[in-house]
Amino acid sequence: MGSLLSATQRADLYDAENRWAADDDFFLTFVNERPASRVLDLGCGTGRLTLALAGAGHEVTGIDPHPGSLAAARAKPGADAVTWVEGTSTALGPDAAFDTVLMTAHVAQAIIDEDQWRRTLADIRRVLVPGGRLVFDSRDPRAKAWERWTPACTRNQFTLPDGTRLHLWLDSAPHEAGLVKITEHRLFADGSRELEDAVLAFRSEWRLRGDLLAAGLHVDAVLGGWSGEPVGRGAAELIVLAHR
Repeated sequence: MGSLLSATQRADLYDAENRWAADDDFFLTFVNERPASRVLDLGCGTGRLTLALAGAGHEVTGIDPHPGSLAAARAKPGADAVTWVEGTSTALGPDAAFDTVLMTAHVAQAIIDEDQWRRTLADIRRVLVPGGRLVFDSRDPRAKAWERWTPACTRNQFTLPDGTRLHLWLDSAPHEAGLVKITEHRLFADGSRELEDAVLAFRSEWRLRGDLLAAGLHVDAVLGGWSGEPVGRGAAELIVLAHR
């Protein structure tokens, strides 16, 4: 059975579930350390942070493999200031060059195929100028966030801009080594239901450090929270700051 939500509704739901937060402040502040930078937002989604970066005076490219997300991003105020690309890092041309590359909202965890992960890091190194910076977030597997992705902890309700009302909750389970499967349950006002599955990769700090080193990227720091806390404290994150 196909999705009960249209592409527009799915983008609206994503925006309702993912509001501006401390992570966005962190990434925006990081990029603003170098004014008027050429920035790649890899996995830009519906463009929440992408548009803020452009509004701050940066030359921004947003790339995402989901056409519905990009359509929503292109429809938002200020979208004309951004170059939007449908695809993954492989869509970046041979002349692409950026001062900063970001992967936010745990996009790195959505790249579960190991060959694709290595290719993504190689592409990032290729498009970064010498001294160019990479920053991304990944949940610390030691915190076992998936144990809190249960119906009791995640139940919520939303009303979309078109008036559609729905209840949501999550459940999750280990999938295979290093991977966790998540199911989002959606219950609509008329009693209809739909499910959406996703699989996320949980890589340790040392695994991430090793992967970046193998790709020719130098790790400057790994943080545990959005206020600069060390790993193991803060928001149970692995926030990786690296450079070419």
